[in-house]
Amino acid sequence: MYDLAIIGAGPVGLFATTFGNLHNLKVVTFEALDTVGGQVQMLFPNKNIKDVPAFSTIKGKQLIKNLKSDISNSIVANTKIQSIERKEDYFLLNETYQAKTILLTSGLGAFHPKKLPSKFDNPRVHYFMTDSQKYKGKTVAILGGGDSALDWAFELANANCNVSLIHRRNEFRGLESTLEKLRSLKNVKILTPYLPQDINLQDNLLQLQLRSVGNSETQNIEIDNIFVAYGYKSDTHLLRKWQLDLDSEGVVVDTTMATNIPGIYAAGDCVSYPGRVPMIALGFGEAQVAISNIMAKLFPEKKITLHSTSI
Repeated sequence: MYDLAIIGAGPVGLFATTFGNLHNLKVVTFEALDTVGGQVQMLFPNKNIKDVPAFSTIKGKQLIKNLKSDISNSIVANTKIQSIERKEDYFLLNETYQAKTILLTSGLGAFHPKKLPSKFDNPRVHYFMTDSQKYKGKTVAILGGGDSALDWAFELANANCNVSLIHRRNEFRGLESTLEKLRSLKNVKILTPYLPQDINLQDNLLQLQLRSVGNSETQNIEIDNIFVAYGYKSDTHLLRKWQLDLDSEGVVVDTTMATNIPGIYAAGDCVSYPGRVPMIALGFGEAQVAISNIMAKLFPEKKITLHSTSI
């Protein structure tokens, strides 16, 4: 019987595990993948993150390494929670694990990349880029206009790749500061507004045909690899199955981070309330709010120690 089951071992889930352990809760944390760290570890491990307190900058993979230190005994990886059954005074997860309370820190849920049409299926077309050095010196194309596309372009350019950044609009959604850095690099070419039209393999190179948005103009570029950063689709099927109250942004919570189901709380990018912004540091605070209220629920006679602010 656990005091708290945490579902999702991204950065917020890892911090919540540490915070729960700090207050002597018996915690178990489930991660559907075989590795922890969520989208930070899977999508941008080498990105310099600049909005986490106490670090002027920290790489994604280092942040995850720091967060998972000393909590490995609390984590059950490769375990997707498929069922949650409410008992009289606890929850039964996957018909196996018992927990008095649950904290959802699953981010946007299971995420899947938005893919190109099937005619683009090719081993050299990638939807993740975790190690830019694997492509050192290659000629690559990156499709997309958000932060992931810009970050990947910058990493690959620093790996001495010749980079073509291709976006369907002249305006980009990613950080302007990153875009300005890319514009200053001689080995980066920005092609807008274009969409991929067709692909062929010839003389061991990909022939990527691009179509101009708004007219019939086309151009071909030769590349070694394509990286697609069109975003990710999240799967909220299980959240709905568990009868959680959802809106268009995520799981609806109150000021204590409680959901509509007593005993189930949520924190991080899976939650929704007016004014929320998707930032890791905010998720850390939400986890502290949730666990503090879980403590009050489970042990009303016990005064919680606020380690960071109390004498």
